[in-house]
Amino acid sequence: MRIKFLIIRFSSIGDIVLTSPVSRMLKKQVPHSEVHFVTKAHFAHILAPNPNIDKIHTLNRNMSELLSALKAEKFDYIIDLHNNIRSTQIKLSLNTRSFTFDKLNLKKWLLTNLKINCMPNIHIVDRYLGTISGFIMGNDHEGLDYHIPPESEYDLATLPEVYRNGYIAFVIGGTYFTKRLPENKIIEICRQINHPVVLLGGKREIATGKRVTEAVKGNVLNLCGKPGLHESASLIRQAAVVLTNDTGMMHIASAFGKKILSFWGNTVASLGMYPYMPHPASFRLEVNGLKCRPCSKLGYNKCPKGHFKCMNDIDTSFAVKWVREHF
Repeated sequence: MRIKFLIIRFSSIGDIVLTSPVSRMLKKQVPHSEVHFVTKAHFAHILAPNPNIDKIHTLNRNMSELLSALKAEKFDYIIDLHNNIRSTQIKLSLNTRSFTFDKLNLKKWLLTNLKINCMPNIHIVDRYLGTISGFIMGNDHEGLDYHIPPESEYDLATLPEVYRNGYIAFVIGGTYFTKRLPENKIIEICRQINHPVVLLGGKREIATGKRVTEAVKGNVLNLCGKPGLHESASLIRQAAVVLTNDTGMMHIASAFGKKILSFWGNTVASLGMYPYMPHPASFRLEVNGLKCRPCSKLGYNKCPKGHFKCMNDIDTSFAVKWVREHF
């Protein structure tokens, strides 16, 4: 007998990638399962190539239209991995047995506001899997998934010849300012390494990337704002090592088992969203001992204290040493 699951996770890139073991294990460990996923429309392309998801439903402005489509599917179970007002609306409307992820918002508030750490020493992926523990035999320990459509694979033959023998993917973007390594730090690192560097980021990082390439002169290629998400993921997959802020791209790099050096500003690993099953050579570079850190579970557009020590005091010499040892 077919069993239909609906997974709910509306956003964002990293959070959706972190749910990939849930869809995989439901699909592979539950006999005759059919796995559906509901997310925001502009994140649907992340899930589209995933063979473990049978159908994607998208949230636009018209919630009533989405609810009608979901009701018609007659789901057996709802797996709510977002746990917010809209996911609650879906659960109430469908009146189907549901299993809801505990976001531990109070514990996160205590950590970020009072620096009282009551968070469990468990990665968010394993907490996601706890939500479906009644359906699966256990963690398959296959890590995260990220599926790139064949047409979106980045052709390295289009890069300058020196990049075809190995390069560093340097993800300089990030949704919030307090999670992004400062421009001067990026320049310091790039100036001291002899390997080719590909800068990756969104459109708002184009100008930063341009200034970095002008300051370093020689071994840096600015691709910020040019390749799409899948193409950027392909560049990460084909890189020798990955330098990245605490972003969705960090989790994509983890899905490919890359050697990752991640830079951490206002967030900390205790929040549970560090690289999952990282390569043994991976390392988190952060400034420990700051009384103001973590200041948020997400981030800010400027440092609340004004000094931004969590990023300004990052030891770039360690980053250079790490690259030389692991490239």
